[in-house]
Amino acid sequence: MKPRTVRENVYLIGAVDWDRRLFDSLIPLPDGTSYNAYFVQGAEKNALIDTVDPAKCATLMAQLDELPAPDYLVIHHVEQDHSGCTPQLLQRFPDLTVVCNEKACAMLIDHLHVDDARFHVVADGDTLSLGDKTLTFLFTPWVHWPETMSTWLGEDGVLFSCDFFGSHYATSDVFADKHEVYDGAKRYYAEIMMPFGAQVLKNVDKVTQYPIRIIAPSHGPVYDDPAFIIEAYKDWAGGEPQNVVCLPYVTMHDSTRMMVDHLTAALTDRGVAVERFDLTTLDAGELASSLVHAGTVVLGTPTVLTGPHPLAMYAAVLANALRPRTKYATVVGSYGWAGKTVETLAGQMNKLKVEFLEPVLAKGMPRAEDYARLDALADTIAEKHKDLAPRRFADLTVCATDV
Repeated sequence: MKPRTVRENVYLIGAVDWDRRLFDSLIPLPDGTSYNAYFVQGAEKNALIDTVDPAKCATLMAQLDELPAPDYLVIHHVEQDHSGCTPQLLQRFPDLTVVCNEKACAMLIDHLHVDDARFHVVADGDTLSLGDKTLTFLFTPWVHWPETMSTWLGEDGVLFSCDFFGSHYATSDVFADKHEVYDGAKRYYAEIMMPFGAQVLKNVDKVTQYPIRIIAPSHGPVYDDPAFIIEAYKDWAGGEPQNVVCLPYVTMHDSTRMMVDHLTAALTDRGVAVERFDLTTLDAGELASSLVHAGTVVLGTPTVLTGPHPLAMYAAVLANALRPRTKYATVVGSYGWAGKTVETLAGQMNKLKVEFLEPVLAKGMPRAEDYARLDALADTIAEKHKDLAPRRFADLTVCATDV
């Protein structure tokens, strides 16, 4: 695609990766992704904002053929999907200067062997004039690496936000349709931002001191309705857990599934919403999204060689890494003779600030007394959830153009 206009003399370039289905050998991409770079053409100087994944360097270079030579390359974040074409750009444009903060400078030297003579290192709040356009550099650490920063283009009201406010969502549109992008943006937040919720809120407060008209992230479409995604981030990072049970489970001989079926029905009868995931067909992004607002996590697992099933272990490790604001957790499942399933899973979730509820483990196929204990667990969860907010879906009614 040709460079596409965001504002006058501000262009979206980069690459749409329609077919990529896995990111970092870790994150499923059901909707593909994009690697957004931006070009700001000033009266005196020009700036390229970020690069693209190395696999798409040729696409970026072809778009730069349509534009004046850049004087500056602003690197917000050192991961290669943002910075990966830096060596090729420095070779193509011998006078190009890399603009970044001190942490990013050291990391670019380590990761990409960039010549330290090519850098212009900036501090938080520093500015760079392009003539009629001014770039202001805002440090926004831990959204989601320690060196991450954003850039504010004051004359046009554009915030180039890097991963902040992004989405893994491939589209030919420049601007976001909030109804289409919401789930992808929430999933993206859950997968990479949720562990840093407190820092996310601080950075939201920091960038919203500026009169933002457009948010231009490094992945997914551009937001010309910035209030929509800003309010969503405040909810995801700072909202209270809801009356939702996130229930990932795996079964081997159906005993655990029978228990999960019973618990699902018992919770539903008591007015508790259940979001249930079969771990054998798990999309980790869907589970991560559920954890954003879940009041309780229930792991369902059979016992394998005295411990939990490996897929249940994976779910526990994922929840522990993402550190959702969940309030309660427990385990249900079955065993053959003995085991330490509960202790093992609890140990894998030691970063979660949760109250562990009484687990329900059945020996072999569940009996009447096991179902009665599941009913009691449902009673406990319903009682614990009385003070939680009801489950709600996205509020997409915000239509402000300025914040």
